[in-house]
Amino acid sequence: MNLALALAAEGARVGMLDADIYGPSQPTMLGLSGNPDSEDGKTMKPLVNHGLQVMSIGFLIDADTPMIWRGPMVTQALDQLLHQTRWDNLDYLVIDLPPGTGDIQLTLAQKVPVTGAVIVTTPQDIALMDARKGLKMFEKVDVKIIGIVENMSTHICSKCGHEEHIFGAGGGEKMCTDYNTEFLGSLPLDIRIREQADSGEPTVVSDPDGNISKVYKQIARRVAVKIADMAQDHSAAFPKIVVQNT
Repeated sequence: MNLALALAAEGARVGMLDADIYGPSQPTMLGLSGNPDSEDGKTMKPLVNHGLQVMSIGFLIDADTPMIWRGPMVTQALDQLLHQTRWDNLDYLVIDLPPGTGDIQLTLAQKVPVTGAVIVTTPQDIALMDARKGLKMFEKVDVKIIGIVENMSTHICSKCGHEEHIFGAGGGEKMCTDYNTEFLGSLPLDIRIREQADSGEPTVVSDPDGNISKVYKQIARRVAVKIADMAQDHSAAFPKIVVQNT
């Protein structure tokens, strides 16, 4: 979410799709509620806040309603959110995926031309095990890896300033070395990120000039650069012309 907001802060038109069908969180974190409008009864207009166009299953169900669905129903819901949302002239569509390598990830890779995946992990060995599986899954379905973000990399006590690596140190960077991918940045374990997300005023919006927002924006710039590099097509490069006397 903060990555999407950071891309929007750089001047891009950004959409945010909440692909976590079982546990949609984007409505809360972006301070949005209500149902999407439909002008034709077939498609939905995304809700908008903080400059983001947003779509989530959370806009279509009550907040306390559990999604007791099997895989096929979940993938059908994702397909509808993707293809029946009237996104307005986007530069980027950021898709927030649930953890794991299940139906949602496979459906997305099979039905959508995904530009690339950003892997988010903590430095902890157990978290890195899951992150490695996610990375390998995207490689198997031919989705390029944009890079890795290390979350909760360090904690600085708000009272005394003591820094502690609660979940270990250097795990994300080591994973980048092992898989020859880019380390996009690291984010601290900070109570303000949680408080701002819960209040519907995420960090990049509520404290745009703060140190944590600067990290998000640096990560967003690196992601934008990587995507721009992926989009370069040299197949139509102008051939060399050689003039010879015959």
